[in-house]
Amino acid sequence: MTCAGDVRLDIWELIDFEAGRIRSYSYEIYQAGEKIAWSDRFEHPHIPALASTYPHHKHIPPDIKHHRVPAPGISFEQPNLPTLIQEITREVLAFRGPGAEQNLQGET
Repeated sequence: MTCAGDVRLDIWELIDFEAGRIRSYSYEIYQAGEKIAWSDRFEHPHIPALASTYPHHKHIPPDIKHHRVPAPGISFEQPNLPTLIQEITREVLAFRGPGAEQNLQGET
């Protein structure tokens, strides 16, 4: 999905239509071709800060690979696209220009 401000959201979901739920997913946010955040469901039980949305979390700058924060609104039980669009609108598109990825927050 392509948004204003040279922002792109890559969506991968494995949906179980019989059960009516998302079985697996990965969401990646890019700006000007650079990955600025991603959300996944890989478990990190050793990180207490992620317990509130376990196993859902997102990776944000700085040190995007290792900086993980809770991902409120992300679920296996409901569509996640509305939450992702709100996050992009609030945290990326609202602040454009160099360093926009630094506006990504660990809270919603």
